[in-house]
Amino acid sequence: MTKTQSMSILLVEDDDVDVMNVKRAFQKSNITNPLFVAGNGQEALDLLRGPRRAEMVHLPNLILLDLRMPKMSGIEFLRELRADPELKKLIVVVLTTSDDEKDVLSAYNLNVAGYIIKPVTFDKFLQAMATLNLYWTLSEIP
Repeated sequence: MTKTQSMSILLVEDDDVDVMNVKRAFQKSNITNPLFVAGNGQEALDLLRGPRRAEMVHLPNLILLDLRMPKMSGIEFLRELRADPELKKLIVVVLTTSDDEKDVLSAYNLNVAGYIIKPVTFDKFLQAMATLNLYWTLSEIP
């Protein structure tokens, strides 16, 4: 198993169709990293901090984060994450439909590694996931 295959990924996404699209794109791009899914920011924090954390073996190397979610939005999640001494250094890439400049600026002000607007077609989504895979394959990620 290579270093990149052992990297775990946390997808924080409330839309089941988008979760399915990420899984399909990973499969078609031969991305075999362990993928954990949380339906909103609060569920993600509970997974990262609570007893379910044992399921992950170690903290995820990458978080793919939607912004528009119920209970706790992606921006609220980022604020909580960055305020937590144990979690603040986790790598987060926003994956959202929002192209609102306020959201983009808020996310980058909370130290996200990237901001990807979800493409409309699956083919373009597949290209985005393959590009993201290339990025984390080439990057030095602890």
